[in-house]
Amino acid sequence: MKHAVSISIGSSKRNKTVEISLLGETVRIERIGTDGDLEKAAQLYRELDGQVDAFGVGGTDLGFLVGNRWYPLHSIRQITRFVRHTPVVDGNGLKATLEPRALHALRQVAEALPRKTALVTTAVDRWGLARAAEEAGLRCTFGDLIYSLGIPLPIRTTRGIRVLAAVLLPLVSRLPFHWVYPVGESQGKRHPTHTRFFDQADVILGDCHYIYRYMPENMQGKVIITNTTTPEDVAVFRESGVRYLITTTPVLEGRSFGTNMMEAAILAASGRKTPVDYAHPGDYFTWLNNLLDQLPFTPKVQELQA
Repeated sequence: MKHAVSISIGSSKRNKTVEISLLGETVRIERIGTDGDLEKAAQLYRELDGQVDAFGVGGTDLGFLVGNRWYPLHSIRQITRFVRHTPVVDGNGLKATLEPRALHALRQVAEALPRKTALVTTAVDRWGLARAAEEAGLRCTFGDLIYSLGIPLPIRTTRGIRVLAAVLLPLVSRLPFHWVYPVGESQGKRHPTHTRFFDQADVILGDCHYIYRYMPENMQGKVIITNTTTPEDVAVFRESGVRYLITTTPVLEGRSFGTNMMEAAILAASGRKTPVDYAHPGDYFTWLNNLLDQLPFTPKVQELQA
C-alpha cells in the first residue's frame, strides 16, 4: 500500500484518513493538522521523511504560481527544511491542471448564472481557476486586495492580477503567513466582510476557508466552486441558501480533500520520486495532465436546495 500524508498548519479538527484506489494502487491518504504550529509541522515532516511516499503541504502554499512566474512564500519554506527523501507538493500542480476543468461543470447549472458574474476570492493562489473563469466569459471580480489585505479595491482582469502580483508578492511573501490567511482555529471563525462583492456575483470561486470566513449570511441562489469541504461546511452553505456546490477534487467519505493531498496521492500512486520544483516545473504539468486523463477526477456538482 502507498501512503501520502498532508501535513497542514490548519485545524486538527479537519483530520481524516481514507484509502483510495489510484492507477491500480491502493493509497492511504492522511491529513494531519497542527493548529497553526509551523514548528510542529516541520518536526512531523522530519519524522515521516522517507517513511511515506509523498507529502502534501496543507493549510498554506509553498508559493504562488501566477502565469509562468513563481513567487515563493518565504515565511513557509521553513516547514519543509528537514525533508530530504520524500517528494513534496502543495497543490499548485492540480490548481494549474485539474481545477480549471471545474468550469465545464457550470454548463450543468447555467440557470443559476443569470448575470454571468463571478467573485474569485483570491486569484494569486488559484491562477488556473481565475484564468478559466475569465475564459469562460464570466465577468470577474478578483478579491486579492479585498480579502487578503483588507483593501476594498476589486481587480477586474487577470492582467491586473499579474501586475499586482509582480508589485506586491515579493513584499507580501515575506510577511508572517497568518497576517494574510486564517490558520489553525481561526479557520472556523466567520467574519462577513465586504459582502457586496458576494452579493454581486452568481458564482463564488476559490479557497473554502476564505469563502466560509467572509461570505454573508444570505447566499441565496449562489454557486460555489471550491474544495476541502467537510460535511459541516456543506451544512453552512446549505443553510445560507447556496444552490449548487461544485468541488474540484473528489468527495471521499463526505470530504473533499485539498489539492495538496490529492496531488500527493497521485505522486504516491505513480511511484514518482523526482523532487517537484514549481519554479522550474519542466514537463511536470504535462505529466500531471496526462495522468488526470486516466483518473476519475471529475468535478462533483451537489444541488443543496433540492
